[in-house]
Amino acid sequence: MLSSSNARLAAARRLTRRSARRETGRFLAEGAQAVRSALAAGAVLEVFATGEAMHRHPDLAGDASEISVKDAAALSETVAPQGLVAVCSIDQPSLAEVATRSPRLLVVLVEPNDPGNLGTIIRTADAAGADAVVLDGGADPYNGKAVRASAGSLFHLPVVDAPASDVLALAGVSALATSGTGLHSLDELADNGTLGRPSAWLFGSEAHGLPPAIMDAADHVVRVPIYGRAESLNLAAAAAVCLYASARAQRR
Repeated sequence: MLSSSNARLAAARRLTRRSARRETGRFLAEGAQAVRSALAAGAVLEVFATGEAMHRHPDLAGDASEISVKDAAALSETVAPQGLVAVCSIDQPSLAEVATRSPRLLVVLVEPNDPGNLGTIIRTADAAGADAVVLDGGADPYNGKAVRASAGSLFHLPVVDAPASDVLALAGVSALATSGTGLHSLDELADNGTLGRPSAWLFGSEAHGLPPAIMDAADHVVRVPIYGRAESLNLAAAAAVCLYASARAQRR
């Protein structure tokens, strides 16, 4: 079993800080689903596991370094440590690289505040067949809560750091900005064929929505219709509704 003072373990502990992740280009993926997806993507540099986790997941912990339960908790950014953590490399393509692949569905998040919401939206984008998630500031997608909420999807599609304005400038991609007071309803765009075209959905922060300048520059400002008495949908739910509407339209 590794000592708590082991240099490799100490370096992994530092990755619970965003500054260390940026500096090293590494992050932690915790739990069986995340580690399995990271291994499949070839992103794993090292695995740490408790004895109990090794017993539960022998397929994932074959080359793992055994650590104590206390040290596993120190590597976790969640309330329920799972005892299995991989050190992974960050591989972020540029928006220009994504654009060369003729994307049909992009997800753009401007200053998202909550890492759990961010991870959930990455998972939803993956499920809807999006080509990439673009982040303009906000929460870190490599935060432990975001990685765990993505349920492995972080390793399935590109996550790009780029200004939303760069996405708005992409040729051949309709920019769909979301707002509770949008001029166009989601149903309207589904009916008139707009959602069948290559699109970039833009979502703002949970608290403040999108900046006015971005909404002014978008091709359409879209609202999700509310049929009941709820005031609104939260960010992750609204993203799911919009992305699946586009995915459905593009596959017809």
